[in-house]
Amino acid sequence: MAERDMGAGEEGHPRRARRAETEKPSRKAGSSREDSRPAKSGDQREGRRVSARLAMRNAAEQLQDLLGRAPESVSAVTPTTDGWQADVEVLEMERIPPTTSVMASYRVTLDEEGDLVSYERTRRYTRGQIDKRA
Repeated sequence: MAERDMGAGEEGHPRRARRAETEKPSRKAGSSREDSRPAKSGDQREGRRVSARLAMRNAAEQLQDLLGRAPESVSAVTPTTDGWQADVEVLEMERIPPTTSVMASYRVTLDEEGDLVSYERTRRYTRGQIDKRA
């Protein structure tokens, strides 16, 4: 409303007033986006890399869609030159007692927009297994 009032009193600037009425700000609450340019329709990210938090969420959700199993956790997220790489832990086979359940670690590659590009299982282990450190 304040934008409309401001533009209405400025003769010679009808374009500014019309833009203020039709364009919606692209910022969402809590967004860390630095500029206030409106997003292009269908392209909310404008080619920018998604955050690590969103990359983790996308890796888990997209891997679940492919495997049909819910991920237990994301154990690593690393930025790459082309996007993100994440290690996702998945319950492969549930057993009793739970410490003998079979887990798998998947390496997931995401592009800059957070879309899954590839994945591979890198390790299988029992839930109760602890890695040996040298």
